Amino acid sequence: MTLKPAFALTFVAALAACGGTVERFAVPAPVETAVPRIASRYGTIEVRQVSLPTYAASEEIASRGQGGAITSDKSLLWADEPARAITLELARVLGVMTRAQVAAEPWPFLDRAAALVDVRVEEMVADADGAFRLSGQYYVAPDSGIGGRSGLFEISAPILGERAGAIAAARGVAVRDLAEQIARNGL
Repeated sequence: MTLKPAFALTFVAALAACGGTVERFAVPAPVETAVPRIASRYGTIEVRQVSLPTYAASEEIASRGQGGAITSDKSLLWADEPARAITLELARVLGVMTRAQVAAEPWPFLDRAAALVDVRVEEMVADADGAFRLSGQYYVAPDSGIGGRSGLFEISAPILGERAGAIAAARGVAVRDLAEQIARNGL
């Protein structure tokens, strides 16, 4: 039996609610060989805390049904606070991609980073059509103040499975794709 991801999430939530069990889902780290190498003009990069919409900033995993309503369940949670987790994921993947020294804010080194990456997410949701959607805008601000860049992103990653863990894996793919877009067009 194959279930649509939004239905599957609702089904899993209903089962979890029956037992009173809370499940937490971690986003798997990307395999380094699956991450492309992209040169950066900056040797050091600071990633600001990612800004998320209210529903996505919650620990609860959000999904959008056929009617467009975004819902969540208190028994299906992200393993870490989403803004913190996505910021750390983005910093890790950008570091692997660019081979630059990358860290999430606050910048832990004595010297300032050569560039600052700021990401503002407008939408982050598991959609009823079986895709994880991530959209918004990013900004890259060099320490010199000259040559800043920005760009819009609209990323869709397939949800391959019937459990909330498949949504977590799709979020990991979406963040990796966002890091690649920032590295190619902003760094």
